[in-house]
Amino acid sequence: METSSRSEFCLHTWGANSYGQLGQGHVEDQSDPRLSDPAALHSGAVRALCGGGGHSLVVTENGEVFVCGQNHRGQLGLGHNADISTLQLCTSLSQRVTTVACGWDFTLLLTDCGGVLACGSNAFGQLGVGQTVTHSADPLVVKSLREPVVSVAAGLRHSLAVTDSGCVYQWGSGLFRHAKRALSPRPVPSHLGSMVPSLVPGLDQKTSRMVTAGSAHCVCLTGDGDLFLWGSNKHGQLTTTEPFLSSPSLVKRSLLGGEKVIHVWSGWTHTVAQTETGRVFTWGRGDYGQLGRLASTSQNPERPSVGPSAEAGNQEACLPAEVEVLCGATQIACGSEHNLAIVGGRLLSWGWNEHGMCGNGSQTDVRQPQLVSGLRPLLIGCGAGHSMAVCATMPDSRQNSALAPLR
Repeated sequence: METSSRSEFCLHTWGANSYGQLGQGHVEDQSDPRLSDPAALHSGAVRALCGGGGHSLVVTENGEVFVCGQNHRGQLGLGHNADISTLQLCTSLSQRVTTVACGWDFTLLLTDCGGVLACGSNAFGQLGVGQTVTHSADPLVVKSLREPVVSVAAGLRHSLAVTDSGCVYQWGSGLFRHAKRALSPRPVPSHLGSMVPSLVPGLDQKTSRMVTAGSAHCVCLTGDGDLFLWGSNKHGQLTTTEPFLSSPSLVKRSLLGGEKVIHVWSGWTHTVAQTETGRVFTWGRGDYGQLGRLASTSQNPERPSVGPSAEAGNQEACLPAEVEVLCGATQIACGSEHNLAIVGGRLLSWGWNEHGMCGNGSQTDVRQPQLVSGLRPLLIGCGAGHSMAVCATMPDSRQNSALAPLR
């Protein structure tokens, strides 16, 4: 991930701000990028940006974590439950953090030693610490993960982790209701309802390297460049005809240009994957424009027809298709239903825009990737309905233009 020294960058945020998740000291939505509170940047380069339902986290290169936004379940890890509208250092962390994952109202933190900490709501077991804790405002160690973890992901109400040996674990009951409805009268496999990390079956012969999560589905990328999906398929996000998959299912490479996948991201109900040549494919729910492509009537003979699990009239969106303007993207970030990308040093946005999270000065959904002008992005991140970007600083005249309504 690209980073920069303190003298070279600043943090911009925009979109939904009901809880102060933009870190601007107020709770008004912003449809244009605005400078955020600079406190986090005083600690040096920023390593990662991440947001949840109404909270934001900034991770610095020296392993510190700054937080703001909604905190009613303790998801900021500050030891209390009061919302915070400016970035504040999370002083309860005694270990260096390398990356974070945000669910709706909980947070997972991965330390430099491969440990996982969790805070926020545990109503669905999403913290991985058992059932006795309903929520925690202090980061708790996920003790049952006994080997170093290399990747974590947070869905709406479930969590995933990949260990150094390539094993995938899942916890939280966020998928249980979907599974019970789809699999009845068959029993629901344990990994779909466990309150502590449970090994995900079906990946024994694979070495997994990365996970990401939607609101009710899971994504795993292996070291061989294979993509596996499981969970709810209500919006065709699994590229299958089944309404629900309880165990990982391989995505045929023929659906992705015959290439290996090198990176994958997930919104609540859509998925974005980048292949080894830099091509970017999207699929799943697209009614807010979050797929970044216009509906197509063409049908690849290699692609299966999508069954009744997909929404009527949206079957083609359930099949991976390339978004050519995103080819060569160096970073992509997905919110619940909107996205950001850095392509050729420029910031692009598309998808749901009700709260202005596409940064174009309006609240109209954006159907195809469009330029967010005036910003020189180095690092990007999304919350459910808000956006964040660490940008290279510019002279005042250019900075002012960046903050004006975009055309």
